[in-house]
Amino acid sequence: MTSNEPAAHDAVVLAGGGARRLGGADKPGVPVGGRALLDRVLGACADARATVVVADPRPTVRPVCWAREDPPGAGPVAALDAGLRRVTADDVLVLSADLPFLAPDTVRRLLTALRAGGAEGVLLTDTDGRDQPLVAAYRSAALRRELAVLAAAHGGLAGLPLRRLTAGLDLARVPDPVGSFDCDTWDDIATARARIREHDHVLDEWISAVKAELGVDLDVDTGVLLDLARDAAHGVARPAAPLTTFLVGYAAAQGAGGPEAVAEAARKAAELAVRWAQEAGQEAGQGAERAAGQDKAAETGGPGPDAG
Repeated sequence: MTSNEPAAHDAVVLAGGGARRLGGADKPGVPVGGRALLDRVLGACADARATVVVADPRPTVRPVCWAREDPPGAGPVAALDAGLRRVTADDVLVLSADLPFLAPDTVRRLLTALRAGGAEGVLLTDTDGRDQPLVAAYRSAALRRELAVLAAAHGGLAGLPLRRLTAGLDLARVPDPVGSFDCDTWDDIATARARIREHDHVLDEWISAVKAELGVDLDVDTGVLLDLARDAAHGVARPAAPLTTFLVGYAAAQGAGGPEAVAEAARKAAELAVRWAQEAGQEAGQGAERAAGQDKAAETGGPGPDAG
């Protein structure tokens, strides 16, 4: 690792709870915006060097390591201990699997705050100011120290609440009512599903869902593509909008395949749409002139402008 590269971090995602308030439903697999809650969290922490999910294995959007607390169902402290045994980075994200609005920017903010200060952990607080220890970044050594203290004091970790663990840590806090929103009940699920369909969020959510479904890891300027679609729809015909954007994507994939290739293909197609519209406008103007000339000729009885 060079001095210009960010320090490596790992992630531990706790996904093995009983979901009692959901009637025992498979909470990590509940879809929000077409994606399972667990997959949404895994997408947000995709930059982790290693990701350990503490739960029984299941299909996921990207490869992860699997672990299980002993015994299964022994609670979040035991689950965290099982996950930590499989990671090695100095910094570790600790996340629950029910965070529909966790974003990569939030994850980076947690890690940046941890590395910039002297705290042993940085966690989000919710809309009421309550600590959310399962949306946090910690120093791995500090977690292991406190886990050892608890295990020695209680003869094990089964059944211990997370507050027993975090009480021994020097923590910093970042308010974030959106990133910390978790889904404990069906009402929470309904709230999350409604929010992603709001006008301000629906496009970003849809693009993220499509990229995840297609296995596309590409950040592009959606404004450029939307402008292109508008130009094609207005300057050519409405069905030209989706077909043109598809062809732009296909051309970019045949070329370099990155955001620059998409931007260049979109630029060329947009310029073509402008030329197309200008030509149509010129033809309309010339047609109007010819019609006016023919009308004038008819009125005077003389030959039209195209007469020999």
